[in-house]
Amino acid sequence: MLRLFLAMLVFGLVAVLAQVSLAQDGFQGPAEVNPGGGFTGPGIGADTVEQAIRHKTDSHVVLRGQIVRSLGKHLYLFKDATGEITLDIDDYKWNGLNVTPNDTVEIRGYLHTFMSNRRGIVDVKYISKVN
Repeated sequence: MLRLFLAMLVFGLVAVLAQVSLAQDGFQGPAEVNPGGGFTGPGIGADTVEQAIRHKTDSHVVLRGQIVRSLGKHLYLFKDATGEITLDIDDYKWNGLNVTPNDTVEIRGYLHTFMSNRRGIVDVKYISKVN
């Protein structure tokens, strides 16, 4: 009985030490800057509206500019120095972010073109304010 107890105790200690060892493995480097997770640092350059409307449908686009007005439901008019395009932003994509026409935003999404709208609509996957 004592042997069984000691064996279980040793097995338990080995399991705990293995977990501690595994928890210390992984990325070793500076602390994460973004508390919400994800990459912090330089990224790809932003497209202009003029460039974006020349892309093929389903192309990834990054836009910087202003949302100037709501077009109803979840559609918005976006503009930058080169033109305007329609954005489709689902309610949950806002993530509590409040934006006015005076705010500069960065939009990441996919361009969708249609026979009736050759300029396209950007299906927004991510929106953030730019300082």
